[in-house]
Parts: sequence; structure tokens; C-alpha cells
Amino acid sequence: MPKISEFPVVILAGGFGTRMREQTEFIPKPMVTIGDRPILWHIMKIYAHYGFRRFIICLGYKGDIIKEFFYHYRIHNCDFTVKLGSHEDIMIHSTHDEEDWEVTLVQTGLTAMTGARIKRVQPYLSGIDTFLLTYGDGVADINLGELLEFHFKHRKIATITGVRPPARFGELVVKNHRISRFSEKPQISSGFINGGFFVFSKKVFKYLSGADTCTLEKEVLENLTRDRELMMYEHRGFWQCMDTLRNMDLLNQYWREGRALWKIWKDA
Repeated sequence: MPKISEFPVVILAGGFGTRMREQTEFIPKPMVTIGDRPILWHIMKIYAHYGFRRFIICLGYKGDIIKEFFYHYRIHNCDFTVKLGSHEDIMIHSTHDEEDWEVTLVQTGLTAMTGARIKRVQPYLSGIDTFLLTYGDGVADINLGELLEFHFKHRKIATITGVRPPARFGELVVKNHRISRFSEKPQISSGFINGGFFVFSKKVFKYLSGADTCTLEKEVLENLTRDRELMMYEHRGFWQCMDTLRNMDLLNQYWREGRALWKIWKDA
């Protein structure tokens, strides 16, 4: 297996985020913050913790804001001196933990669906046999090294991560009208859903098209399943998407209270 750092991570960050319109009217959903950093940054830190350093971000709605964030990353994260009146020459005085990240930002269309966005970054994956993919709005304490090993062991085209999402309300376990267990917003105890952490062989591109309507979650995964080329890695730990304002508030609460289980990296 190649070195971890050689595997690119594709991040889908182009959707409209319509269920969070109060936030996404002004910024794309991946730029909505947890603490003082965009959720996109949190996702990339999870991957970087395991040694993944090369990112390809699929842009769409308000993609220029994501471009600006990374273009000015050093200025926003380091101390510097600027000499005004001399073409604004800048002297950077410090470094940041993400110095070795390589981030490619690709405009994949305003109305393109997820499958089309992946197809449109294919030129940036030239010579790559395997790549990882995730959405720009979900965090987890997933072991990405184990996920990649699982993918290489089964030798199929695609691996999807199955997760057990947290229940929206508390769970009551009752016997003869007596509550035997109460759990406040636990993970559901049965069934898996798409957790959004994928690994793909380059063979997946034959299932994709550049048409705006090509959707990863429908025809692509369905056709991979038909051909028996889709396997599931089980993640039973923490997982949470940021699909609504309620989700955003919950993730920020976890962060404030020091209960952000997806923060597997160490601060410098």
C-alpha cells in the first residue's frame, strides 16, 4: 500500500445548504463555524491526523469564499509585519500546523449533483489508483487508517462507512411500564446509514458522468451495489452531520464543553 500522504482526499463542498439558510445565505455550509473554525477545517484536521495531506475540494455555491479562506490562510493564522507604502510587503513571523497541506480548489459547477462534482475533478486525480472522499458537513472519530486497510483487503471498487446516528430524542427502555434505562439522545441501536467517509478505486469513474444530474447517492452507489462492488466499513463511534441549525448548535456546544469527540488531533 502506498504511503498515506500519497492518497488524495476529495471533499464535496458545493451544495446550497438550504436547510441552514440563516447561515448559508451568506457563506457556503462547509464554512459555517464550530468554535472559531469552519467545519471544513475540522474535517481536514481529522484526515491530517492520520497523515492525509493532499485535499481536492469540489466547489459550487459561494465557492469564492472557500478560495479566499485558503488563499489567505497564512495571513489569518500567523503573526506578520506589513510595510505600508512599499507595495505592502509582508514578513511572516510564525508558522501554523497546516504548513504541509496541499489544497486544490476546483469549481465544479453551481447546480451539479455530487456524482458530477466527483467526475469533474478526475483530471486532478490523474495517476491515482485510490482516493478518499467525504462531504463538507460531517465529523467523526473514525479511524481512517483502518478504513483504508479495510478497503484494500476486500479489493472492491468502493467502500462506504456505515454509522449509527444519534437519536433526536432520548431513548426509553421499558419493561412492564417500568423504565429500565433512560439514555439522553443515544445512538440508535440498530441499522446503519451513510456516514460519508468513502474510499474509491479509480474504476469508480466508469460509473460517473459529468452531467449535472449525476448523483453519487442514487445511481452510482446503486449500480455499484448491483455489481457487488460496494462494501461497508462499520463505524460505531461518534458521528454527527451538520444538516440543520440544531446540529450546528449541538456541535458548538460539544466544542465549548470540551466534548468534541471528533477532535482527535493535538494542538501545537
